[in-house]
Amino acid sequence: MLAARVINHRAARLLVAAIAIVLMSAASAQTPEQMAEYRARLAQYNAAREAYQVHAAPYWAAVKAKRAERFAKRRAHREITLDDYVLIQPPEYTGPKKPVDPSATATEVPVVADFLRHAAEQFDFTPDRPSNEIAFKRAYARVAAAAGLTKDQAVRIYGFEATGNGTYVVQAGLEYDKPDAMPITTALGYNQLLSTNTVELLAEQGGQFIDALKNRAAEASGARKAALERKIATLRKMVAFSHSVRDDWNLHERLAGTPKGLAVHALNLDIDVGPLLQTQKLMTSVIFARQRGYSAPLTAAELEMMNLTGDGNGLDMISLPPNLRKQVPTSNFFTQSGYEHNPVARRANVVSALLAATDAVMDRETQLQGAKDLAAQF
Repeated sequence: MLAARVINHRAARLLVAAIAIVLMSAASAQTPEQMAEYRARLAQYNAAREAYQVHAAPYWAAVKAKRAERFAKRRAHREITLDDYVLIQPPEYTGPKKPVDPSATATEVPVVADFLRHAAEQFDFTPDRPSNEIAFKRAYARVAAAAGLTKDQAVRIYGFEATGNGTYVVQAGLEYDKPDAMPITTALGYNQLLSTNTVELLAEQGGQFIDALKNRAAEASGARKAALERKIATLRKMVAFSHSVRDDWNLHERLAGTPKGLAVHALNLDIDVGPLLQTQKLMTSVIFARQRGYSAPLTAAELEMMNLTGDGNGLDMISLPPNLRKQVPTSNFFTQSGYEHNPVARRANVVSALLAATDAVMDRETQLQGAKDLAAQF
């Protein structure tokens, strides 16, 4: 889980569009004139990018090399200093934008209805939905607190990820009720798990989730006990599916896009399993930091950096002492493509500014009723 992964629409305000999906389709066959114009504009773009890369490629090669050196030094428990970072800002591309191919077909992003349909078809599974939003918040707060997340971490990250008023079914791109709203990823819920996150969590922590349900079943009786036992049997099948490839993000991503993978993602809507998944996404980062010697309590903004950029890059960033955070460019923690597609990371171009921007969003969003309701459940 070390890949840099930006997971949702809220990241569009901070570490966005690395995963944004173009959803434009051709309404009809394109004319030769339109295609000729597109090819001419594409040639202009390619020429501008080639000229830009003459300066950019060496810079990003240096960033990559420095990052590899830091990771090696950290593994060897050697001191990391300011010299281990690239301290100048990257060259800026000012040429034309890449034109959109007018003949391109639409890329459709699955939505909640698709997750539910696949769950029924692939595993004969229908999530137990909460009676209301407060019920899910209560279940999530109970699991999160028991796992070790603080109220401040959980509520502020919920505010950042789910807009401060998001429901347990909120999906990236559909946070607001707008006529032209479209899903941009499969990111779902309070902490915006991608379908790949769900598959990976089942592969790595599936036994833990099964044990949690078994404990609940042992304390239940009657219809509730029988329902939990059926759910455990289904969860076992889903875990087995997630184990059908080796533990690798790219392989899990392929599984997550299949009907069975999308079916597994419906677990986030279940009152018993959803809070476990949403909590574990954050706890994985907390545990990662502890195991690598980062003993200081993570602020919500620091934990969000790990949640958004991946555990390795996030820890690399938050391990910076406060006095160095004002000097180190954010580019040190991104690939070239990821950085170029994240306007806020470019604007807040040193680590201290990026963390401050994250905190500012959290400050604002936690004033909304949804965040207040979640806080009340702790």
